[in-house]
Amino acid sequence: RTFGDKEEMIFLGREIHEQRDYSEKTAEKIDEETSRFITEGIDRAKEVLLTHRDKLDLLAKVLMEKETVDKKEFDELMKVS
Repeated sequence: RTFGDKEEMIFLGREIHEQRDYSEKTAEKIDEETSRFITEGIDRAKEVLLTHRDKLDLLAKVLMEKETVDKKEFDELMKVS
């Protein structure tokens, strides 16, 4: 994700000048929020995977046997509690 205008001057593959149109404090807030979103997303993904582990294991077993499932089969597998 990019925020604000950023100009870079490249010399021999290295940045020698960078100009931002926002403060360092704003950059820190952006970094903090981005980190928070990522952390919350990871936590939510883990929660969903752990909550539905039985369904994922069943789907994996079926896919190992058949290699593919159609939407109807998938929906039926996901209904299993």
